[in-house]
Amino acid sequence: MKFGWKFFLGIAAFYAIVDLIYFKLSGEIVGSLAILLSTLLALLLGFYFLVIDRRTDGFLPEDNLEGEIADRAGELGFFSPHSWWPLLVGFFMTLAGLGVLLGWWLTIMAVAGLLISIFGFVMQYQRDKSAH
Repeated sequence: MKFGWKFFLGIAAFYAIVDLIYFKLSGEIVGSLAILLSTLLALLLGFYFLVIDRRTDGFLPEDNLEGEIADRAGELGFFSPHSWWPLLVGFFMTLAGLGVLLGWWLTIMAVAGLLISIFGFVMQYQRDKSAH
């Protein structure tokens, strides 16, 4: 696991050097900003892998040559098999995106529908105590 954080922090250092050289030679703001954002993304990944490496003492279940698939498995969460709410969330999100192009009136209506559908998606399994 030590390879992961060293690799991404090395990439971040490389991008930072390239960004300085690129800005000095071209003076272009947009390209320099893009390379700077790439640097920050590599730093974020490197920091994440460093924290995980320290938390697991550098040994992950996939590093064990005698390991089984179940060694890495864990709680993945609950996924509703018959929920229509994700379809509605996607539909209203698409309408909100189209509303920016077609008109703000559509965006306002789509955001209202999006908030209702997100609320329904999050609260679909919540029941009052009086309902039982």
